[in-house]
Amino acid sequence: MHAIIKTNKGEMKVEFYEKDAPKTVANFVKLAKEGYYNGLKWHRVIPDFVIQGGCPNTREGAKGMPGTGGPGYQIDCELEGDNQYHDRGVLSMAHAGRNTGGSQFFVCHSRNNTAHLDRNHTCFGKVIEGVDVVDDIRQGDSIESIEITD
Repeated sequence: MHAIIKTNKGEMKVEFYEKDAPKTVANFVKLAKEGYYNGLKWHRVIPDFVIQGGCPNTREGAKGMPGTGGPGYQIDCELEGDNQYHDRGVLSMAHAGRNTGGSQFFVCHSRNNTAHLDRNHTCFGKVIEGVDVVDDIRQGDSIESIEITD
């Protein structure tokens, strides 16, 4: 299963880690298919670290503080799989402590500053085409849509 993350800066094709993080992948796919991510902003961009999005408080007209919202439920971390290393282009779940993820996710710029995230945040996919788009994203850029293909 794959996803195309369409942004105002270009598209990123993602391959999911279905074997290593099945529940996290299923949650992301469900939200994407519902259109949850459409129009949200990348609210956290730290050069040579990550770009982060998926907060509903970044939607046009939302009142909450960006970076603090979620889908109204939390999911457990899945940290035992083989692909739990935060390399360039890896998608991983953001959280406010173990087992508090929901909709926010990040994409890694590089491996330089991400080793401390390994087995603390669930890696659930990797950008396999368009990884340079990660470098072009700036805070406030948008996720136009996320398309899931089987």
